[in-house]
Amino acid sequence: MFKVNELLKAAGGCLISGREDTAIKGISIDSRTARKGEAFIAIKGSNFDGHDFIDKAIKKGASCIIYESRITNHARQKSWRVRHVLWRKPRKTVFIEVKDTIKALGDIACFHRKRFDIPVIAVTGSNGKTTAKEMIAWVLSRRFRVLKNEGTKNNQIGLPMSLLGLNRKHDIAVLEIGTNHFGEVGYLVKICLPNIGVITNIGPAHLEHFHSLKGVFCEKYTLIENLREPYLAILNSDDALLRRQMPEKLKKPFILGFGIKKHADFSASDINPLFDKIEFLVKKYRFTLRTPGYYNVYNALVAIAAARVFGMEYKDIAKRLSLFDFPQGRLKIMELNQAKFIDDTYNSNPASLKQALSVLYNFKTKGRKIFVMGDMLELGGRKELFHYQVGQKVREICDIFITVGRLSGFAAEAARRSGFDTKNIFTCASTGEARDILFSKVSLSRRDVVLVKGSRAMKMEEVMKA
Repeated sequence: MFKVNELLKAAGGCLISGREDTAIKGISIDSRTARKGEAFIAIKGSNFDGHDFIDKAIKKGASCIIYESRITNHARQKSWRVRHVLWRKPRKTVFIEVKDTIKALGDIACFHRKRFDIPVIAVTGSNGKTTAKEMIAWVLSRRFRVLKNEGTKNNQIGLPMSLLGLNRKHDIAVLEIGTNHFGEVGYLVKICLPNIGVITNIGPAHLEHFHSLKGVFCEKYTLIENLREPYLAILNSDDALLRRQMPEKLKKPFILGFGIKKHADFSASDINPLFDKIEFLVKKYRFTLRTPGYYNVYNALVAIAAARVFGMEYKDIAKRLSLFDFPQGRLKIMELNQAKFIDDTYNSNPASLKQALSVLYNFKTKGRKIFVMGDMLELGGRKELFHYQVGQKVREICDIFITVGRLSGFAAEAARRSGFDTKNIFTCASTGEARDILFSKVSLSRRDVVLVKGSRAMKMEEVMKA
């Protein structure tokens, strides 16, 4: 896959020991899964420092170690194992020293990406980017061999590791780009060098760092500003901030719009939400998705637009989308203790919560509608207000309201002040407490429907572990 001299060139590293012509079979950042002949990059994360596992990577067969120069300078502060490995380097093992191993990983991934002259589609947005990425990859894989980042591996570690999986068999790469700080989109774009950029929407997410919708827009639009030829952007025509870019169609980049409210290049009509699916028309072709989520029509439109760019027929796209299985924790309908659950536990922000509540509101049932809400995180100075506004709306949507976390307590208080029956409001400090109330005190029946949603860190899926 690489020669050591290529790793040195890509990462700007210094060869401390070993031979430049040594062949490297792959890249690993986990000593537990490192394989013989691979290069182990010692990444320092929030919970673990890869430098503490260099000896284990070597025992697993890693033939090259890439580590940070700071470790050499402060080796006496590390464990005796790290000192032993760095000061008495095993024979035949290549050691490369770099200033920053995370940056080295990105630089090596970019070097690898440049080896392949194939289209790269990058997807970002405040909501729906993972589902949109999965839909695009699923539809295109009907005709092409597609590389994608698995799950939500969309950050400065996950995206490069995904890109390093690129090989001669792939025709197209579809990559999700995540961000919660300024500059992250630009950094990841420079690694994957996309030709086609998708922005699903601009919403109030990660406001703790972006401060405003304008800040979110500026960060996300960095993707479009840094596209490579043929400079194609696929943007949400219904999004006010993105719609302002539409008049620039005749300049770089060329923009394709998708939407529902406004006329767009790819527009959905006759949308019909049903119990566990949703139907709609595009260019007189009928599409069906196996989800009740209205906003997934937007994600489908992204996939339709991308597939049409690569020459696929509408009927083939429609058939492929009808078989698409939505990712876990994203408006998944399931049954538990006889009751129906809407599992939307992957993440939460004001826009996605509004969409999930609309699904609960439109859900046809003769039983009770129950909402189990976890905190929405990273919303900055308006976090209490965002939660309070949710509480003002739930009275007209659900019969029982269970909150988890300090911030969701503001929603519970707003619900009380709005006239919600206080006997049906429960404030909890943990998911375990909410689970006990839901399955013991509430006494679920087969006619009840329960929406569970909260930010990822709240681990709201634990509510459904009966």
